Amino acid sequence: MLTVSEVTKSYGGRTLFEEVSTTFDPGRRYGLTGANGAGKSTFMKILSGDLESDKGGIHTVPNSRMSMLHQDHFRYADAPTRDVVIMGNKRLWAAMKEKEELLEQEMTDETGMRLGECEMVIAEENGYEAENEAEQILDGLGIVREEQTAPLGQLQGGLRLRVLLAQALFGDPDILLLDEPTNHLDIDSIRWLEEFLVDYAGVLVVISHDRHFLNTVCTDTADVDYENIIIYPGAYDDMLTQKVQFRIQQEKAQTTKQKKISELQDFIQRFGANAKKASQAQSRRRQVEKIRVSMSDMKRSNIQRPFIRFDQKRPSGKLALEVDKLSKSFEDNAVLNDVTFTLTRGQKMVVVGPNGVGKTTLLRSLAGIHEPDRGRFSLGHEVSLGYLPQDHEEGLAGGAERTAFEWLYQWDEKATVEEIRGLLGRMLFPSEDADKQVKALSGGETVRLLMSKLTLTKDNLLLLDEPTNHLDLESIRALTEALQKYEGTLILVTHDQCMLEEVADCVLELKSDGSFDFFPGGYVDFLEKTGKK
Repeated sequence: MLTVSEVTKSYGGRTLFEEVSTTFDPGRRYGLTGANGAGKSTFMKILSGDLESDKGGIHTVPNSRMSMLHQDHFRYADAPTRDVVIMGNKRLWAAMKEKEELLEQEMTDETGMRLGECEMVIAEENGYEAENEAEQILDGLGIVREEQTAPLGQLQGGLRLRVLLAQALFGDPDILLLDEPTNHLDIDSIRWLEEFLVDYAGVLVVISHDRHFLNTVCTDTADVDYENIIIYPGAYDDMLTQKVQFRIQQEKAQTTKQKKISELQDFIQRFGANAKKASQAQSRRRQVEKIRVSMSDMKRSNIQRPFIRFDQKRPSGKLALEVDKLSKSFEDNAVLNDVTFTLTRGQKMVVVGPNGVGKTTLLRSLAGIHEPDRGRFSLGHEVSLGYLPQDHEEGLAGGAERTAFEWLYQWDEKATVEEIRGLLGRMLFPSEDADKQVKALSGGETVRLLMSKLTLTKDNLLLLDEPTNHLDLESIRALTEALQKYEGTLILVTHDQCMLEEVADCVLELKSDGSFDFFPGGYVDFLEKTGKK
């Protein structure tokens, strides 16, 4: 059990949450949700003890073991990957290391007794199965066996973060805190993680911007809003339904109070000067003040949703894109091998496959950034191509010193100042943020700025490479709906399973052996046909 007692935290004069008291129970899996900047990661750090609250405290059952996903893989660079995972159970790892040291010493009675104590700890922590358990977790997260014995520093950056996730999962902790665990995971690894967590019996608190993941894993949702942490029964979609109903009830209550104020003020206006009813009028003035105080006490929601819409200046011809035997290698590594497909106007294709298989390379080739080694592609009649890269610095095209307004204005200098500022406002840039330098923007702000460009240029073929990176759940929902309504042609790379299911009408699967398959039909049909569902 994890108990939160009257926890308050503020930053720069802004209250994130105030006097939060709640309990996280074993066997329940809590999604921690809220807008970007609402305080989710801050609250998680308070739960883990990495950050102190301004007031209140966190309490756990004595001797319970807490595990948290950390991002600092540099401290383990020289350690074998499998050992890094076992280090997730500090008590077990300490006993195993001490045992190794004792076995190198001369055996005495004292050494023998201490060795027995170490053996007892190892047995209690299931240490004799530790290597096997670590290997199984690493297998599930896509770390092949030869990499499991290599030093962590030799692995690619994304794989190192997977190892740290394995470290957090190792050893069946009583409390598990995960902040964005699906980052750097491909879809197969996400699906394995979902199954692993559904079977987890302790207290789970997880932050994720993947709606499908939250709906699959979570039994409850802890929402950071209204300067509070409100726990709703059910997963993310269930929470949204309840939250909307709660807000409607609050608004109805506010309307009722405003109506009551009008009635009281009408009485005061009519009888305020009447000596016989002066006391009644004064009583009603006090009632009005009391109601107004109760109305002002209602906290504002921090949820904001951008308005995203992708239009076309003009439709393309019927044939939008033709790709014929497109191939690309880097040194001796063949990434794309004879990839062939055709898209007609209005088709929406998602590109799927394991990390490193060439999804980004394909989009960069179609965007003209990579020169194919062989093969070709051709754009159809009147096709205008818009590209949102995974590397946001690439998308900003050297505009880091400009303000957000100046950077966006360059893409349509016929637009008025009011039109550009209006577009930025709809994408959640208030007037003061529109004048921030691009290099000072947060990750979420940068993505919204790049999408604002596509809104302005009105291309009829969009290439989007992981557009959900750094976006909160509300922004991802807005983007998903915008892509559903988009009448142009789309090629999309994303790990967001809800977006895949709701947007795609065809699927290109790139495989690790260099082959590929093109599937007409949606993503759910693709999963069923390939037996992956």
